[in-house]
Amino acid sequence: MAKHTMQELYQWQALPLNIKVLMTAERVRNWVNEFGEDGVYLSFSAGKDSTVLGHIIREVCGYKNIPFVFVDVPTQYPELKEFAQTFDNLVILKPKISFAQVCEKYGFPMISKEVSNCVSGARKYVKYLDSQKSNNTILTDRQTDRQTDRQTDRQTIPYACYMADLLGIDRRINKQNEKYKSLQMGVIPSGSEYCLKKLNGERINKDGSYSSFNQERYKFFLEAPFEISNKCCDIMKKKPSHDYEKETGRKPIMATMASESVQRTQKWLQDGCNAFNVTRPHSNPMSFWTEQDVLLYIKENNLPICSVYGEVVTDYEAMGQCENQMSLADFGIFDKERPLLKTTGCQRTGCVLCGFGCHLEKESRFLRLKETHPKFYNLLYHLKNNGVTYAEAIDWVNEHGNMSIKY
Repeated sequence: MAKHTMQELYQWQALPLNIKVLMTAERVRNWVNEFGEDGVYLSFSAGKDSTVLGHIIREVCGYKNIPFVFVDVPTQYPELKEFAQTFDNLVILKPKISFAQVCEKYGFPMISKEVSNCVSGARKYVKYLDSQKSNNTILTDRQTDRQTDRQTDRQTIPYACYMADLLGIDRRINKQNEKYKSLQMGVIPSGSEYCLKKLNGERINKDGSYSSFNQERYKFFLEAPFEISNKCCDIMKKKPSHDYEKETGRKPIMATMASESVQRTQKWLQDGCNAFNVTRPHSNPMSFWTEQDVLLYIKENNLPICSVYGEVVTDYEAMGQCENQMSLADFGIFDKERPLLKTTGCQRTGCVLCGFGCHLEKESRFLRLKETHPKFYNLLYHLKNNGVTYAEAIDWVNEHGNMSIKY
């Protein structure tokens, strides 16, 4: 049963910042009361969100001994590490493999975590289906006829769509099915059939309606000469943190917010801010904050942030749009006296070569990188997957996906 509802999230997001600070501090204290000050840590990216949460932990709650754990990913802005090192009680972790190795083995991080994971799984399933066909899979006369009928649809129906139907893997009806056993043993990648259904727009809600989780907009990736994947964050950021948790027994406090993605919203609805009774206990005490809350907290407290953000200033252009076209609620703000804010530098930090969300940007992160960190930018022409460079992959996506990612 879910802990919260969307109505609760909207109500909490509408609260004044000072109330949110008190609520966040209360959740931090509850977390520390459960595991002890020596049993928790702050997952510290040195970004503005975790900087705000760190300030609340140390200055509002008064916990000085909770370590800030920073994962030193080589493809992050170097200014982040420099900023992180200005804090006391800092623990620095390092990933075991490089970003180049991740790209070569798993693929490029493009579009979003959800889409890249879906595409990766679907392609694995298509590969499995192809292997079944090459092994002379025996088809009944009826299946053969159906295959013949569908040959003419190959331009509009992805190849694996009709092959999946022909193979007829039904785990629910016959669990002794040899293909089901193969799925159990990992021969068929877990969840990959489901990923293919989403790319084909075949996911249906319980009431029989079309599911918003379908991803057919991106099924052109099935034909890409390179792989895309969401493994980068898991391997380079999450794994070092998970290893640290196993070694120390400490439980993480993280500065993620529900407003950042549908997935994070769903996790908050399910687990709330403090997820005590899950496989990996974790605290997200700022889940009901918005981007504007973070910027206002920084401005009101004159809080130092990493130099790549520049300064926090009033966004007069957005305020003009707000007055003419939108409501304040569209910006996560419900106080008419509150100004809209922005940073003069980067809006988000993290890995500088991450392609998640780059197709939605008005100002290209890659072009900005070319000006500020040209050595990182040049890696676009050297990082490869299946012999295709990152830059060539972007060109391919622009051409086949009708996008305009600039670099």
